[in-house]
Amino acid sequence: MLQSNRIHILFLCGAVVACSGQSDDSEIRVARVGDNMLYLSEIEEFVPEGISYSDSILIAEDFVRKWIERELLIKKAEENLTPEQLDVSEEIADYRNSLIIYKYKNQMVAQKMDTIVRDAEIEEYYSQHAENFHLTHTIVKAAFVKIPEEVADPELLKLYCMNSSDEDFRDLKEYSLQYAKSFDTFNDTWVDFRRVIINLPDLPEDPEKFLTGNKILEIRDSAFYYVVCIRDYKLAGEPAPVEYLKGQIKGLILNRRKMEFLKKIEQDIYTEGLRSHKFNIYDRKKQP
Repeated sequence: MLQSNRIHILFLCGAVVACSGQSDDSEIRVARVGDNMLYLSEIEEFVPEGISYSDSILIAEDFVRKWIERELLIKKAEENLTPEQLDVSEEIADYRNSLIIYKYKNQMVAQKMDTIVRDAEIEEYYSQHAENFHLTHTIVKAAFVKIPEEVADPELLKLYCMNSSDEDFRDLKEYSLQYAKSFDTFNDTWVDFRRVIINLPDLPEDPEKFLTGNKILEIRDSAFYYVVCIRDYKLAGEPAPVEYLKGQIKGLILNRRKMEFLKKIEQDIYTEGLRSHKFNIYDRKKQP
């Protein structure tokens, strides 16, 4: 906590609530509800470093108000609930047990679960669930170039676009790095078509339909020449290419693997407990 923030909060103590005159920050009292006390050190931990005087005062005031509201609500609940209702020991035990089980499982996943997903697994998963993978939007492999009109060479740029070979795209990149105001290439990566054309000053009436008959989208305004070179495309509703889904499928595989891994942990612990006689199951019919 910066010294300035401490000063701001101390000012709040003097201006808004009655603080004690003690010099130790950890013991400076800011507010009290019943027997519960709010100390300056608790507020300091909450207020971010480096913020302005006015912001630190507002945050500190809000913290104090919410603390008081919460404590008053707890006190009111304690005064109005029955002893049975106030006994939350079972809920606390259930929450503790759930929390430590959750932490243990996460630790086991982090330490022992195989997180490597091979391309063959992705291909297999895709082939088994291909009917579930249809595009909801149009995607393309393309390049976007924005060049000042005075240095643009549209014919050369269109030549690079029309050929669409790896060599031509390298030439396009070199040209654009030298002259372009803005340049993005998605030559080998499928991306949302909207991401490519978002910076165009104008668009065809139906951009997706335009794709079916054109490899080049060129537009001019008063200052710039824009060109989008389309190397490949897939329209919304078509099967999604597996390479476009790699990240998504990897996540699905890992999630399924995690569930199987955790289920095996539970089974192994049960089996080990049975083998080590760590539990008993009693026959109710034989009990008195």
